[in-house]
Formats: sequence, structure tokens, C-alpha cells
Amino acid sequence: MFEHISVNPEICGGKPCIKGTRIPVYMVLELIEHGLTFDQIISDYYPQLKIEQIKACIQCFKNQA
Repeated sequence: MFEHISVNPEICGGKPCIKGTRIPVYMVLELIEHGLTFDQIISDYYPQLKIEQIKACIQCFKNQA
């Protein structure tokens, strides 16, 4: 998971983000919550993401729950 997720107090107020981006994990999780597929998230919102990074967002959430 930490291969794809980082926490830096200087980026997005210290919220977990996808490494190398300013995309907070919670934003990806909200898209999943609204029923979007991984492919839709990549094609419609974040074309720079890989499926492994989206899966890491889910794992990050599970580890915090």
C-alpha cells in the first residue's frame, strides 16, 4: 500500500494522497462510493492513475477503519 500512498504535511494538508500526485485518497474513494468503476475513474477523472493505485486507496481506507 505505502508503495502508492504518501502522507506529507505540505501536500493536501497532510491527508493521504496517491504518491507523486496531489490526488487525495478520499476523492478516489468518493468516486468508488458513487458507483464508478476503476476504468471510469481513470478515463473520466484521473487518466494518470493506475488500477494498482486505486486499489491502494481502498486498502488505505480498510487499514484506517
